[in-house]
Amino acid sequence: MDRIDKITQQWERERPDLDISPMGLIGRLGNVAYHLTREMEKVFAEFGLNRSSFDVLATLRRSGKPYTLSPGDMLATLMVTSGTMTNRIDQLEKAGLVSRHTNPDDGRGFLVSLTNDGLTLINQVIEAHTKNQARLVAKLTLEERQALNQLLRTFLGTFES
Repeated sequence: MDRIDKITQQWERERPDLDISPMGLIGRLGNVAYHLTREMEKVFAEFGLNRSSFDVLATLRRSGKPYTLSPGDMLATLMVTSGTMTNRIDQLEKAGLVSRHTNPDDGRGFLVSLTNDGLTLINQVIEAHTKNQARLVAKLTLEERQALNQLLRTFLGTFES
């Protein structure tokens, strides 16, 4: 019995008229997300990054050579506001990890590229990040990870379809 079970038992006792069955699932998902985020942030911090800066650098890196995207392309992937994206790019540019240059296809816009320092850093961080992720799921068997992944894909699809 975990603390979520204790909470749901209390609600069952106090409000037996309510269906609190989703409460355990949602509570556990929230707690798992909290713990995962906290553990991943520790790795990002080792490299002077946070989740937001990691997301931008990782998005540019996984786009492939020349590791360049428009802010709009990044917005579609990262699901943040344009103001938030501009702030993230500004901070990474100040750190020398990305550069901005005019978009040759649209003189009014610009493109964001990884600098050599940015590429070196994100390559180091992604290696540490994937090792950390493997550590975080190591208590689950391969079959459990696959089953959980499929269940979460289905559940997430109800929000994102």
